[in-house]
Amino acid sequence: MLAWSDLTGRRLPGGGPLAALAARVTPAGARVLLAGPHDPELVDRLAHADVTCLLRSWPDGSALAEDRPVRVVVGGPGGLPADETFDVVIAAAGLDAVESVEGTPVGWDGLLRRLAAVLAPGGTLLLRLDNPVGLTRMVDTAPWYAGRDDADWAIGGALDAGRPANLEQARERLAGAGLRPGGCFAAYPEPAAPTALVDAGALAARPGSGLLDAVLHGACAPGHGDRPVLQDPARLAVDALHAGLGAALAPGWLVLAHRAASAVPAADDPPDAAGTDPTGKTGPGGLPVLWVQTGPPGIGVVEVTAAADGWRWRVPGPVAAATDAPFATRAAAWRDPAVLTGAVPQGRLLRTVLLDACLRRDLAALRRLLHGYAAWLDAHADDAGRLTGATALASLDNVVLADGGACTARDATGAPPVFAVLDPSWRASDPWPVDVTLARGLWRFAAALATGGYAHPWSSTLDVAGLTVVLAGTAGRDLDRATVTAAVDAEVAVTAALRGLDNADRVALADELRAVEPTAPPTGLDSHQQLREAWLRQKAELTRVTALLRWTEELLTSRERALRRAEATINLLSGSLSYRVGRLAITPARLAKRGARAAKRRAKDALAPRRDEQEQQ
Repeated sequence: MLAWSDLTGRRLPGGGPLAALAARVTPAGARVLLAGPHDPELVDRLAHADVTCLLRSWPDGSALAEDRPVRVVVGGPGGLPADETFDVVIAAAGLDAVESVEGTPVGWDGLLRRLAAVLAPGGTLLLRLDNPVGLTRMVDTAPWYAGRDDADWAIGGALDAGRPANLEQARERLAGAGLRPGGCFAAYPEPAAPTALVDAGALAARPGSGLLDAVLHGACAPGHGDRPVLQDPARLAVDALHAGLGAALAPGWLVLAHRAASAVPAADDPPDAAGTDPTGKTGPGGLPVLWVQTGPPGIGVVEVTAAADGWRWRVPGPVAAATDAPFATRAAAWRDPAVLTGAVPQGRLLRTVLLDACLRRDLAALRRLLHGYAAWLDAHADDAGRLTGATALASLDNVVLADGGACTARDATGAPPVFAVLDPSWRASDPWPVDVTLARGLWRFAAALATGGYAHPWSSTLDVAGLTVVLAGTAGRDLDRATVTAAVDAEVAVTAALRGLDNADRVALADELRAVEPTAPPTGLDSHQQLREAWLRQKAELTRVTALLRWTEELLTSRERALRRAEATINLLSGSLSYRVGRLAITPARLAKRGARAAKRRAKDALAPRRDEQEQQ
């Protein structure tokens, strides 16, 4: 295809989690076939292997061969040598991007059989599958079957029987091609450039995991910010996780498959069936259970691996010292990758538990949780009442309830809730007052409650700052609006550090956060559902204000009528005979009284010099 390019779209620093997964499944010195267009940074991550790139675009092949020491084959599957095999075949762009329109169409199954044929015994296939009923298609404003752009010339959906529509069908197709299905990773927020890869077995086994909750929410929250959506994808992803459908509704999957080393499987053959036990404690084939892209100015891809005592953080590659943090001297927060070596705290995310209590109007549970959260912050403060390190940034979406996820007002033992910081790598550069940390966490939660349209037990006429003060009162704290304003300023500084914003973007962010109103949709999200909810809140507020204006108008009208009646009565009395006679009788008395007062003042003024003379004598 001489006038076509597939290397467009979103790219992630370092190739993202996909590059980390590809590098992990590729042994050193292995012969690798990259079938289809891939991010050039993924090619760089495979420098330890002998890489052959199979492309259908002549411009892409020319650019790749010119910039990198790799072998490039252009022409689609027909360009593959018939007598050559590869240890690893990676088709992370899907099979549709492999087939060229200038050759004979072979279909999805034909492409799979062609790639399976060049896979050496004991080799590994990494294949991407798009979910025709995944989260991305659920929130898109345009239907999947209406695409007419150049990139949509091959449209696949659930109606296409020529390709698998779910994981079970994909495993059947892989088995039919002579491969053994292995592990599977769910790709969020979009299959082409995932910022999070999660083991499908872990998603099914741990639907209440606070880590998976935070990862899916964080991956999907900014993933669709550049285009309108039907509903909030982050909320939908978290709901799917809690329903045990995190893998079934993933936008796409990355499936591992293996060719047996011999006709009779040996003990050292790659593991079968994802290598995942029913509890989700191990990743497929010994791989980590989760990869997540932290974003700038972060530390690249963070892995979560399985151990005997649970999940543990892992940062691949050399870890920089904490003193080398580039943002430690000029930003409110900085990243310390050396901290991500311990166990991942287990439990439910505190934000999710509080949302659940708000929806149920469970004030007792809210009081218990918020009291416990405030007391937990106090316990980590110094003698001056200030917090440092990760605890200073411990907002409700980075804290897990580590006591089994109980959210009732009191448990059987009456013990207080136990909290832990989920990701301790982000740290505050300077100490923070406890009230500012508490107000920041509650303000973020109040903004999500108000702008997200969540039902809660408090008045709907409260603004975000007022709702923050009410939440603080529920926690047993008396916060004023000045503290909430300081917390918003702190949120601006922290968000600017997390995103690596410049001064102009920071000013725009500050204006955006300070203007958050309950009648507005969530910031940074162009969602039709949230816009409709915001319109309904504005309609309710206008109805309330209209009723108040009508009541005020009726009150003013009644007062005006009473005043007119009083004026009419006065005018009527002023024109009567008795009023005139009384006025004639009272007028001389008033004049006499006024004259007596004047004479008294004159006499007093005349006696004043004589009195002064006597006083001098």
